[in-house]
Amino acid sequence: MTLNRVTDCKYELEDLVEFERALADARDSKHGPFGIYFKTKAPIFVVRAPARLDCMGGIADYSGAMVCEMPLDRAVVLGIQARDDRKVVIHSEGVDVDGLITDVELPLSEIASGRGVNYDTLRARFAETPATAWAGYVAGAFSILRGEGYIKRFPHGATIVLVSNIPLGAGISSSAALEVAALRGLCLLYEIQLEDMVLASLAQKVENRIVGAPCGIMDQVTSALGLEGRLLCLHCQPHTIQMQLELPEQLHLIGINSNVRHHVGGVQYTSTRVGAFMGLAMIQAHIRRTTGRSQHPVPDYLCNIPSFEFETAYRSFIPKKIRGRTYIKTFTDTPDPVTSVDPNFTYKVRSRVEHPVYEHERVESFIAHLKAASRTGQKAFLESAGRFMFASDWSYIHRCGLGSPETSWLVREIKNMGPKAGFYGAKITGGGSGGTVAVAGDERMFDHLEHLLVRYVNKTGIKGELFTGTSPGAVEFGHVVYRRG
Repeated sequence: MTLNRVTDCKYELEDLVEFERALADARDSKHGPFGIYFKTKAPIFVVRAPARLDCMGGIADYSGAMVCEMPLDRAVVLGIQARDDRKVVIHSEGVDVDGLITDVELPLSEIASGRGVNYDTLRARFAETPATAWAGYVAGAFSILRGEGYIKRFPHGATIVLVSNIPLGAGISSSAALEVAALRGLCLLYEIQLEDMVLASLAQKVENRIVGAPCGIMDQVTSALGLEGRLLCLHCQPHTIQMQLELPEQLHLIGINSNVRHHVGGVQYTSTRVGAFMGLAMIQAHIRRTTGRSQHPVPDYLCNIPSFEFETAYRSFIPKKIRGRTYIKTFTDTPDPVTSVDPNFTYKVRSRVEHPVYEHERVESFIAHLKAASRTGQKAFLESAGRFMFASDWSYIHRCGLGSPETSWLVREIKNMGPKAGFYGAKITGGGSGGTVAVAGDERMFDHLEHLLVRYVNKTGIKGELFTGTSPGAVEFGHVVYRRG
């Protein structure tokens, strides 16, 4: 039985080639790694969604900041085929090395009932078994498409096989790649038409509502809509792509994985987000109380408040910290739809507000300096852009309480080597607390990276990893269809 491509795409990426090779080996249920999953002659749709490198903006996305993201060459490749029953069978190749169960089987009636979808129940269902909780990122796509009204009923089940070379917990958003790939695959299989930005928005809903991680939208937009070799500049109000910026000819953006795992649903990240929304609610209440809505517009996002206005009008009355129950007595809740205030937790507020206010301005300056470097060819603009990355990293650590000793060591060493060694800037990425450091530099830095990793393992006992390539987002990549002949 032969395997034939019905449609083609312009990319012959290594991960796609490996996936196709595994498909070709699956001649029947007894042969090949995927033979026991893809059993019939029904077409197999294959999609791909990459990880991302958060170059600037990071966790200020939920406060309405501009962010700068780069799609990496690490990705999830997903194959999906129709079944003749009403089951969803998901296989994730290789996750058993992390102690996870590779195969999950679910009835469609459980995850996408015709009677409606209860997101809270589903979230609890996936969380109750940690070894299979990863399936929520994939099966949650069924739930969101049904729950948000994009399909009335799934006519049949599906077999899904995943292969990923994105390290888990590296802070480059393996979760968004899974969500985007799952939604792309389902839309092809069930002939659902989604606008590109709607796809990214629904992928975020999977993570917020089904998985329960309070992420912003930048990861999903980059994985879906990023362009190879371009810096996606996204204004998160809620999700407007301002530009896909071509980098200055001499600039490279890479990642260094500290191999210290981070978790976007962790206490540090969540409390930082809650603190920022507490501050926004306080500012909104102050404006309404002192000026009235009709006389002074109330900001929907912290990043719509200029730093000078924040410093002169609001900073003085925002507390450094506040107990949750004290806050609730006055404000009840925050404007954030995906987190809630814990009455027994003490939140830092002022510093958590300062970070997005200043970060938004840093990102805009970062972009302006990259554009100036492209126009003039002057490395001085790249050095200036790099200084905004170092300032962002400082703010993550000292204003947001994120970061880790290992990532801080990497940023500090890169700053010490500086432009003479080809390094312009560095910062921790995404939700912080470990993960990957984004690095900006020119060709000369590649002469120093291997030695930096040697010193890193000698210092920490942890082996680091480089992410140096870029690749197309899921939409730019397209899809491939295979049939057996």
